[in-house]
Amino acid sequence: MSRKMNMKVVYENAQSNIALTYKLKMLVRRAIEATLDYEQYENPCEVSVTFTDNEEIHKLNMQFRGVDRPTDVLSFPLFDYEGETEEPPVDELIGMLGDIVLSLEQAELQAAEYAHSFEREVAFLVVHSMLHLLGYDHETGEEDEADMRRRQREIMEILGLSVHSND
Repeated sequence: MSRKMNMKVVYENAQSNIALTYKLKMLVRRAIEATLDYEQYENPCEVSVTFTDNEEIHKLNMQFRGVDRPTDVLSFPLFDYEGETEEPPVDELIGMLGDIVLSLEQAELQAAEYAHSFEREVAFLVVHSMLHLLGYDHETGEEDEADMRRRQREIMEILGLSVHSND
């Protein structure tokens, strides 16, 4: 299925530390498409992606999760549903799945820490966040965590950006 007509990605650059290139935005789009295709999600949809820095994501992490430190990515799904059993209801032509807030600063740090490319780290974080938008949660138990890790690994392989075994 050609997803081009069925998916809209809205980008916002709320940071100035790392250049947001067309190539990086297209990588994010490919990661979103690959996740939707892998999950056989067929509804027309929209995803908002905000690129930020560690200072701002730290504030958001504290505000929404009560965690007093920067994180790499936050997901704000607009629907509460079970990922494998149903798609969220869509009353409009394009259903908004939710928001992804990604710290490019943290992604750069983690790419160096894990000894892989910045682009690979960004794609991984987007796939991870998209799975959250689709209803998966790795914090609900070991089985759910293993399931989400498997999905991430398989989607990253589809993207040609294989994941280390500890991801």
